[in-house]
Amino acid sequence: MSEAQQARPNVVLYVDDEDMARKYFARAVGSEYEVLLAAGADEAMATLRAEGGRIAILVTDFRMPGRDGGDLLREVAQAYPQIVRILVTAYADKDMLLRTVNSGEVFRILEKPLSVSDVRQVLHLAGERHLERALRQHRLMAIDETLAFLAHELNTPLAAIANFARGIESRVQADYSEQRQGEIGQAAGAMYDNAQYCLAVLSSFLESVRNSAGVSKTPAADAGTEVSAGALVASLLDTYPFTGGQRQWVDVDMQGDFPVQTLPNCVALVLSSIMSNALRALAGVDQPSLRFVVTTEPNQEIRICDNGPGIPPEVMGRLLVDPVTTHASAGGSGLGMIFCNRVMQSFGGGIRIASAPGAGTTVTLDFPNFRNRMIRSDR
Repeated sequence: MSEAQQARPNVVLYVDDEDMARKYFARAVGSEYEVLLAAGADEAMATLRAEGGRIAILVTDFRMPGRDGGDLLREVAQAYPQIVRILVTAYADKDMLLRTVNSGEVFRILEKPLSVSDVRQVLHLAGERHLERALRQHRLMAIDETLAFLAHELNTPLAAIANFARGIESRVQADYSEQRQGEIGQAAGAMYDNAQYCLAVLSSFLESVRNSAGVSKTPAADAGTEVSAGALVASLLDTYPFTGGQRQWVDVDMQGDFPVQTLPNCVALVLSSIMSNALRALAGVDQPSLRFVVTTEPNQEIRICDNGPGIPPEVMGRLLVDPVTTHASAGGSGLGMIFCNRVMQSFGGGIRIASAPGAGTTVTLDFPNFRNRMIRSDR
């Protein structure tokens, strides 16, 4: 969550059928919060449908004509669970209060007549609770994105393993000519390489989970040590399951180095995914070349450049938006670059792609410069 988002004042929706009560509330806290007003439950729901994405706190009177505050709280709890809900009442209805509190539909209860100091204190606590919920939701979304990315990265090699296994199965009953034995050997080798890649991805993911729990086994395992961009690239080249002469296609140009301060294991997965795409594109090239460029000038970047056939224009414009793929037969879904971009955007970075048919492809990973607070998350 950005500093601008945290600095923005919370929006409070106050619901009361008494006109003077609404005016009093708005005047009491309007200097600290943006206050929206509604005269009843139906009007409040209409406001939520229009402004629900901005509203952080709901404060509602209980006794109102038509639908009461308890009914409103229940509906809001179902439709807008992220909103912190506060009940205002002037009646000592113990059964109602117990039922509302025990159901978890209310964060706090305020008694009329309202005390300005009490209202401000409760709103402050409600704002903290809303921030906690927003951060928790952000973490859950990040986990969901990571799991989706992991599933995508494993899908292609596992599909290849399945295809090769079927190929081997279809040959076991045939006479084993020398050519057929060679084909079976190549298929078995490809199965092994793809399985090793899956294991490497799972290992990286588990390390990321352990890091989140405070247990680290990454290149930056020592306390206080940062993972550098160069170290991530070197680790990738050491562990990636290259086949044939693929490793000889790759070189690294270290023009500078910088710390990857956020989600280094996820960045490693991004690098692995992009390199896999590049190696696949280079399969039919006479003199294949894949170059990693790490630089800090003018910005912190990792560039992955290949001299492959390039990306068709009709695909280029959709790569980071729509699931498009040119290798569906190998199990590709076209979601890889979308997930890669989301991972980079999650900490203020981004991805840029430059390519032309016959002229190769350059994928640039942009990293935020936290030292200068230059966040580039809108790519």
